[in-house]
This record gives sequence, C-alpha cells and structure tokens, in this order.
Amino acid sequence: MSNREALRQRLRAGLTTLKLDLDDSTIERLLDYVDLLLRWNAAYNLTAVRDPGEMVTRHLLDSLAVLPHVTGNTLADLGTGAGIPGIPLVLARPELTVHLVDSNGKKARFLREAVRHLHLSSTRVDECRVEAVNGEFDCITARAFATLADMLAWGGHLLAPAGRWLALKGRFPQDELDKLPVGFVIDAVHRLDVPGLDAERHLVIIRRSDRVDAGRMGS
Repeated sequence: MSNREALRQRLRAGLTTLKLDLDDSTIERLLDYVDLLLRWNAAYNLTAVRDPGEMVTRHLLDSLAVLPHVTGNTLADLGTGAGIPGIPLVLARPELTVHLVDSNGKKARFLREAVRHLHLSSTRVDECRVEAVNGEFDCITARAFATLADMLAWGGHLLAPAGRWLALKGRFPQDELDKLPVGFVIDAVHRLDVPGLDAERHLVIIRRSDRVDAGRMGS
C-alpha cells in the first residue's frame, strides 16, 4: 500500500467516525494540504508534528471535528499558524469566505502558497496581529493560542452580533470560563472525540450577550 493510500484510509476512517460525508475530491485536496505542509515543514518548522499520519489525525481530523458547529458564510481563523483549523474547514466548506490571521512572516508565506496551491479563491491571508483585523465574521475559530479572556479582548470586535466564537481547547477550561469578559456568554461546551487522538479536546462556543439582551428588550 502506498503512503498516500494509507493516509487516505486513515482519513476516511476518521471521517466515518465523525459522521462527516466528504466527497473524493475534497479528501484528495485535504491530503494535498498535508503533502504541502510536509514539504514546507522541513525548512520552515511550521508544526511540531512530523509524521504524515499524525498530521491527518492532529491537523485534519482535529480541525474537522468542529465542522458541524461552523455557521454562516464568513469565518476568521485567529492565530491560524499553518492554517489550522481554517484550511481544512474551507476545503470541506468551499462556500465559506475565510480569513487566515497570523502575524508570523514565515507562516504567512506558507499560508499564501497553500491558498495558491489549493486554489482557495474565497480565502485570504491577513499577516497581522489579531487586533489589526477589520470586519465582522459569522464564525471565528481560535485554536488555544491564548486564554478565552485574551482572545476576546484582542478579537472580540470581529464577532458579528449573531455570530459564534469557536474556541478549541484541550482540557475543560473551567478557570477560563469563570473569567469571561463582560459582553460575552458561553453558549455551549462540547467534548470532542477526535479519532486516533489520545488527548482531551473541548469546543467552547461563545456568543455576544447583548444579542439575548436585545431580544428581551424587544419582547
């Protein structure tokens, strides 16, 4: 069995466990992303994960586990690094308009090449700090690059009034939940079971509290 075929089988099995139905062309593009990441990682050290099979688990499946919770048409992936989870999500949902945000120059160079190589016409790379991003987004993803309080302090202005913030965390972050800034509330916390990953994963879904307040005032 070729290495590509082994990765394909691993990805398909994981998608089945996650109950995600992606077509063959999407699966191949996800594997193309892994190939590109492997090549660039040798020189640019974009991720500590070196094994392609582990990339399927830790980068593709770990990202796609949140796909059922992605809503709306626009998404900003803050502190995206090598494009995780933003690139796997836009490959699975190509109708999304996605901003990949990272201030690291070498990671931004890789992201621009990934956008070109994978023909992600609805995706743009913002090489800047989170605070400098403009606009509002239906959905924001952030993969544990800071505490919830810091994430919202830096990027809370980007969340649309009815949008949802998807914060990907490891262990259940009770400490951080207790310190959520004013103006935001926890909508839900989901434990994610990522196939092949022997580690805890939790998804914290946050929304603006003023959406509820406005609804009550109008009732």
